[in-house]
Amino acid sequence: MTAFIRNLLRLRRGPWEMVASVLIALGVVMLMQPFVKILFTWSFLVTLTGTVMFLIVSHFRE
Repeated sequence: MTAFIRNLLRLRRGPWEMVASVLIALGVVMLMQPFVKILFTWSFLVTLTGTVMFLIVSHFRE
């Protein structure tokens, strides 16, 4: 786990892409759930943040 955090702090591509992918997946799950309206309300913003983050992180060095 410490190597993951160390690579996050070093701005490495792999860990940041994983964080962005988790945000995208979380946003899609939030969008599809029918029970909690606040999750549905924030789902687009979470998905958009993950997508923009993935675009930026794809330019980091490995």
